[in-house]
Amino acid sequence: MKVIFLKDVKGKGKKGEVKNVAEGYARNYLLKNNLAIEANTGNMKSLEKKQESEQKKADEVVEEAERLKEDLEKMTIQIKAKAGENGRLFGAVTNKQIAEQLKKKKIKIDKRKIEMDEPIRALGFTNINVKLHSKVTATLKVQVIEE
Repeated sequence: MKVIFLKDVKGKGKKGEVKNVAEGYARNYLLKNNLAIEANTGNMKSLEKKQESEQKKADEVVEEAERLKEDLEKMTIQIKAKAGENGRLFGAVTNKQIAEQLKKKKIKIDKRKIEMDEPIRALGFTNINVKLHSKVTATLKVQVIEE
C-alpha cells in the first residue's frame, strides 16, 4: 500500500515521503496513529502544493539573506577601544561588541552568527565573516579606532 508520511517514522520514512509499505502495517499502525495517510490522487496533489509553498518560503528566506548580505558588505562598523603603544588594544573586540554596533544601526544579527577565529586585538581594519544562512555568508568590515 502506498502512503504519504505525515511524521518521521524511524526505519520507514521521513515526513512528506511517499513509500510502499505492507497493508497491515499501514492500516493497523501508520493510519491509526496519524503517522501517514493513504497516497491517493487528492492527497498527492495536496502534498505537491504543500511542498511548493515550503520551497517558495525557503527561497524567500535565501533572498532576504542575500539582500542583507549586500547591505552588510557596503557598510563599515567602527568600534572605539583603548590602545597602548604600537596599536595593541587593552583587551579585545569580540563578536558581541560587533553585534551591538550592528543593533545600533537597526540590523539584528545574533553574535553566534559572527564568525571570528579569535577576538580583534589591534587597531585598524579587519574583515569578518557573518553567516546569514547556510548558503549565504557576508563579509563585514570592522574598523577599530583609538578611544
